[in-house]
Amino acid sequence: MKLSAIPTTVNTTCPYCGVGCGVKAQVGQDGTLAIAGDEAHPASQGRLCVKGAALGETVSLQGRLLAPMLREQDGALREASWDEALGRVADGFARIVAEHGPDAVALYVSGQLLTEDYYVANKFMKGFIGSANIDTNSRLCMSAAVAGHKRAFGEDLVPGCYEDFELADLVVLVGSNAAWCHPTLYQRIVRAKEARPGMKIVVIDPRRTATCDIADLHLPVKPGTDVWLFNGLLAYLAQQKLIDTAFVNAHTAGLADALDAAGQGGNLLEVAKTCRIDPQQLLAFYELFGRTEKTVTAFTMGVNQSTSGADKVNSIINCHLATGRIGRPGMGPFSLTGQPNAMGGREVGGLANMLAAHMELDDPGQRALLQDFWQSPRMADKPGLKAVDLFRAIEDGKIKAVWIMATNPLVSLPDADQARRALAKCELVVASDIVGGTDTNGAAHVLLPALGWGEKDGTVTNSERCISRQRSFLTVPGAARPDWQIISAVAQRMGFSGFDYDGPHAIFDEHARLSAHQNDVGGQRRRAFDIGGLAGMSRAAYDALAPVQWPVPAAGASTTRLFGDKRFAHADGRARFVATVPRAPAHAPDAEYPMVLNTGRVRDQWHTMTRTGRSPRLAGHIPEPFIDMHPQDALLWGVKAGELARVTSNWGAVVARVQHGGGIARGSVFMPIHWSGQTASDARVGTVVNPAVDPVSGEPEFKHTPVRIEPFGVNWYGFILSRVELPLLETAHWTRIQGADFIRYELAGRTPVRDATAWGRALLGVDAQDEDADWIEVEDRSGGMYRAVHLVDERIQSCLFVSTRQDLPARAWLAEMFGKPKLAPLERLNLLSGRAKEQGADPGPIVCSCFGVGRKTIEIAIRKDGLTEASQVTACVKAGGNCGSCVPEIRALLAEARVPA
Repeated sequence: MKLSAIPTTVNTTCPYCGVGCGVKAQVGQDGTLAIAGDEAHPASQGRLCVKGAALGETVSLQGRLLAPMLREQDGALREASWDEALGRVADGFARIVAEHGPDAVALYVSGQLLTEDYYVANKFMKGFIGSANIDTNSRLCMSAAVAGHKRAFGEDLVPGCYEDFELADLVVLVGSNAAWCHPTLYQRIVRAKEARPGMKIVVIDPRRTATCDIADLHLPVKPGTDVWLFNGLLAYLAQQKLIDTAFVNAHTAGLADALDAAGQGGNLLEVAKTCRIDPQQLLAFYELFGRTEKTVTAFTMGVNQSTSGADKVNSIINCHLATGRIGRPGMGPFSLTGQPNAMGGREVGGLANMLAAHMELDDPGQRALLQDFWQSPRMADKPGLKAVDLFRAIEDGKIKAVWIMATNPLVSLPDADQARRALAKCELVVASDIVGGTDTNGAAHVLLPALGWGEKDGTVTNSERCISRQRSFLTVPGAARPDWQIISAVAQRMGFSGFDYDGPHAIFDEHARLSAHQNDVGGQRRRAFDIGGLAGMSRAAYDALAPVQWPVPAAGASTTRLFGDKRFAHADGRARFVATVPRAPAHAPDAEYPMVLNTGRVRDQWHTMTRTGRSPRLAGHIPEPFIDMHPQDALLWGVKAGELARVTSNWGAVVARVQHGGGIARGSVFMPIHWSGQTASDARVGTVVNPAVDPVSGEPEFKHTPVRIEPFGVNWYGFILSRVELPLLETAHWTRIQGADFIRYELAGRTPVRDATAWGRALLGVDAQDEDADWIEVEDRSGGMYRAVHLVDERIQSCLFVSTRQDLPARAWLAEMFGKPKLAPLERLNLLSGRAKEQGADPGPIVCSCFGVGRKTIEIAIRKDGLTEASQVTACVKAGGNCGSCVPEIRALLAEARVPA
């Protein structure tokens, strides 16, 4: 793909996690894309994690949706003009609204949208369709934090900034594997601790993750007991007379009720027993928190994704309010967002229970203010359906049309098979996406090609309220259009005015003006979210906009921290303590489903791998889904490390390979969320996750689903490396991931292999009648082994390795052979062995994705040179020398090497 004929460097923002790192993208004369960190960006200061660094590998047009597509009666898709496709959407929505009312249609959007796209979508749905049935996949990760902020502060406000992590004397990370999920921010913490060894880190997480590498204390709490833990902390602070009574009396309300709700929290032994942690460790944490004024408590999905997520958030905030540790440098509760624009979506009312500019849907005055500003014919006057309920309403026939943008709910939603059933029944399913082949798009009647990262233009807001520009630097592919333009075109076809924008700068200007509209009452802002100081920018000024933290009520008036004046967003200016009563998860383990499933991300992949799955560099670290469990549990359930097992809940089942990562307690299992119907035969973890939600926020319970484990018996295991895509219809299990010059498939089958040659040729797509095919093979029938390689023009085209045992060779050397334009005679001779004859040729599983350094390479260097520090490993083999995400694994290898001695 040729990107540009003119070398240019564009400063933009990473499209992955909520850290919001600055990126410099340089398109060369040869069409290659070079990616580097932007040293001037305040969020990342020039650093990128491996996902960000690999962005240049993700912008190919392979699999891209490049023209509108319409599904015919027979289920086939055909290409259509924009005019026809937009007409199908506008006519369908208009007809259904006319026949069944505004609440019969819905939008389901995404934190992958830019703020300008999000703004237009909410304006269209809430102000012109007249329904609040627009929700976002941020419901699945951030809505508990939103609810907690609104209850405590009166508005969805994150008080602090990233600098606070460096200024704090204590950083508490709750339900956060920041080392993998927010790597550049984690590295800032690492560097701060190296500079100030007295700085303390506490990690509160049921799993021992890579983040624990720098922890002074790890509390492996029982899943679901966070409220117990922080209620206990609140009670301890009261008992030890560590409450900041002057701050509490002057600036808060509700402490007495919160302390009453803490109840048993006053009994440290009871808390320790309930949370299943050592009482001495619990007391150590309470004492550390109690005596350390500069404390930041950061939380993310491990807190939010729970049926008591909002209460967990408020139990944390309660402890900061009680000690007055908020609004000042180096302290405060801190919500880490999961997506690049989860915050921007919240600014424009992206959730079904919010309005734009932090206005309240249940406030008639604010509804009227917004309707007047938009000059809209109607205004939603009640909350819309939240994500899980929205898809239930689709299945029930209450919602008859849904427009899905930049997300894949058939993989990401809990009880994902219910979402599949819902879309199968829906009268009109529209999907705006950058690729055609996703589980969700397979159910769409209309597919609309949207722009992707590097092509679209607008703003995003990160976890510290920093608004940054995502700038375009790639040519628009095919007939793709920006999301805001697609929505505007449908709105105009439905007869709605106010959607004639001439670019994202015009939308941002309207967004900024709305934030300031009637927001100043006697010098006091009604809403803290105010970016009126950014209104009125020219297109050139918008294009040049530097990162800026809101609120920006006047030009140049950016605010680093909120609540420095001790005034909160409630009408009386006081923050609220929230009484949080501990409660059990919605579904408890029982005799049929006695284990608890926890789900989450892995280091080098993102969401459903639509983007990261294109990068060979990101494929090596964890190439297939897994079930991480304690060895004793594996023994109990009759499953073995390296073999396949099925995880089953009351809602569905998935299959993956068992591993013992060493960081999980008995009674629990962990699985990653990334694999979809395109990358695995049966690993959509959302099908297993229970659909119970938090009654306050509507956020689902992704961290606590009762399951059982059972062996997934197969007759053989195998793998294929192939230059071309293969249909694997005869296998019981498969996973797929992209290599540098090949596609890698991991396979397993239940049908015994009879005619190995015919079977192997069919699997690799080689004509059985082609006697001239360069085909080499070896078979050991009694040993249950078969290996075959197909070459074209003395170059490896594909290979198949099968065994009834788990004795397959490593993939690294074979993968290297795919990069050879022509095989040497010795290399050809070694193909069926799967490895070179030289000792140490196999580097082992990838540890450092940035430099492609394998585990065995690191282990050899440690032994050979007597290395004892991660920095020495970096100096020797480069591993850990870029983003630092692999340093915890390097330290674990160093620790293993010390065990024999």
